[in-house]
Amino acid sequence: MTSLLSPITLRSLEISNRIWLAPMCQYQVDKNDGVPHEWHLVHYGARAVGGFGLLIAESTGVSPEGRISPNCTGLWNDDQVVAWKKITNFVHSQGAKMGVQLNHAGRKASTYPWLPGVPNGTQSEAEGGWQTFAPSAVAQEGLDTPQELTIDGIKKVVADFAAAAQRAVEAGFDVIEIHGAHGYLLHQFLSPISNKRTDEYGGSFENRTRLFREVATAIRSVIPEGMPLVARISATDWIDDEPSWDGDQTVKLVADLKELGVDAVDISTGGVAAARIPVGPSYQVEFARQVKQEVGIPTSAVGMITEAQQAQQHLDNGDADIITIGRAALREPSWPLKAAHQLGLKTEEIHYPRSYWRGVW
Repeated sequence: MTSLLSPITLRSLEISNRIWLAPMCQYQVDKNDGVPHEWHLVHYGARAVGGFGLLIAESTGVSPEGRISPNCTGLWNDDQVVAWKKITNFVHSQGAKMGVQLNHAGRKASTYPWLPGVPNGTQSEAEGGWQTFAPSAVAQEGLDTPQELTIDGIKKVVADFAAAAQRAVEAGFDVIEIHGAHGYLLHQFLSPISNKRTDEYGGSFENRTRLFREVATAIRSVIPEGMPLVARISATDWIDDEPSWDGDQTVKLVADLKELGVDAVDISTGGVAAARIPVGPSYQVEFARQVKQEVGIPTSAVGMITEAQQAQQHLDNGDADIITIGRAALREPSWPLKAAHQLGLKTEEIHYPRSYWRGVW
């Protein structure tokens, strides 16, 4: 058994292997109501059948105004809980676990869905959009200027994350992931590029990380003790010519989050501003390695990891404990089953669905 295909335990949850499905927006909600439907059942169901140990559902709004687009899923009401429950039930029937990425998009909310043939930019209220909010009234390039969140507004964000986490438990999710990456609200507070506040939520490292810490504390207090809490973090803004967020600050934040009950981190990069990013195979792994080595927390690497041997090598090198697969999983829903074959497991050691036995590699 290779380490990539070996179990990992977070709190009281055993996950059958180290291959996680990355949360990727589907933009398939068709009634502007945040409710997942048949597309989501088939999308996640196929990857549960395909051998992923943990599937993390796409960015899911903790409030209507927290969604990236009107076509994104949510967890702010009971109808959404019922719909998600059908999906988690099927995923569990295939032996996989399922998490959900809870998010508030901040100044990157109310956008058009990122789909071919669709405009870019902020959707107006007449088109189904809404007023956006952020740490400061500073616009993301190409988007409308948000309103600066008041202290009461910040308190509402924390409460919305906690309430969504409670609904996630009711919906049958096994893991909660806090989205603190890719330029969305929590990342916006972390980065001096987007956070120009002068109160207790801006300026110093302690102040800029305050909201993230409050969200983590609030969620940990309302979910079961044995339920893992994961954070996704952009380790760098890739900006060198002005104050920004970077790897050393990420290490400090992750150490704080570990003390607050976060059990694992998924390390990505970028998203808060346009930047020159050296995209290539495994281009973000160095940041995962830094966090793993300096904090000693279960860490996932993500970003153009597409081959089984490549993924296994990162575990063997001690770069990460988990590999999160994104776009390669869109191309190959059974990526983990193929990886198991390519890494030399015998057919009887691979958990092929019985109905698919004629298609084994």
